[in-house]
Amino acid sequence: MILNVRNLRVERGETVILDDVSWRVERGQHWVILGANGSGKTSLLSALTAYLSPTNGTIEVLGEHYGESDWRELRKRVGLVSSSIRQLMAEDEPALETVVSGKYAMIGFWDSPTVASEPSVTDRKRAAHILKSIDCSYLAARPWRVLSQGERQRVLIGRALMANPPLLILDEPCAGLDPVAREHFLQFLEKLGRRKSASTLILVTHHVEEITPAFSHVLLLKGGRMLAQGEKSDVLTSRLLTRAFGVPVRLQSQNGCYAMSVTTRSRGVM
Repeated sequence: MILNVRNLRVERGETVILDDVSWRVERGQHWVILGANGSGKTSLLSALTAYLSPTNGTIEVLGEHYGESDWRELRKRVGLVSSSIRQLMAEDEPALETVVSGKYAMIGFWDSPTVASEPSVTDRKRAAHILKSIDCSYLAARPWRVLSQGERQRVLIGRALMANPPLLILDEPCAGLDPVAREHFLQFLEKLGRRKSASTLILVTHHVEEITPAFSHVLLLKGGRMLAQGEKSDVLTSRLLTRAFGVPVRLQSQNGCYAMSVTTRSRGVM
């Protein structure tokens, strides 16, 4: 079992952010957390990574229970790719060193007075192997400031993989990518998810077009509550997406890929 959330509730003041969310992720599954802006996707991620404390309910990640384990150590076993991390990277840091820093789950690791000023030979070899496996060997010596958005996302995934995490969370990884870069990144993500030894993937998005065939399950959120969850074919329907986004939509699928369009129907939303 990778993840087990039971009756999760998060309140801040009089505002209920998440309400009665229960969710279980098993090994071998790849999940999408899908919902409109404000549905609770980011708040759920923050709760899972202990940046947002629950009011009620239980959270178990990789066999560790929130409140009973050191979540700072647990974060080293959970790969996270998000825009907040992307904005914190040092402009002059070569991609190889960025990848190496993922072993320690630290930003600006090489500036710390308690560690060596440069990566070890062993860490460099592993980082180089990871860059090769994600088709980014050519980026090894390039500093962060000259990388494209798509290249930065790939390097951040390489960084997350450095610690060989059982769980890899991708928080809207396509944000800021142009259409071509997004398509290339999604092809890369599909290849990553198809690996025999792949980490369990959790993709957070509000675009069904970003759900590639490698993803098997979907958690659909609305207003901080769970609207539906289960196998992709059961959750990705026009009826449920209409409820999730609050407007009539039509979902189309072809060869395992999806597209959603807003319809002009005048009837009320279910």
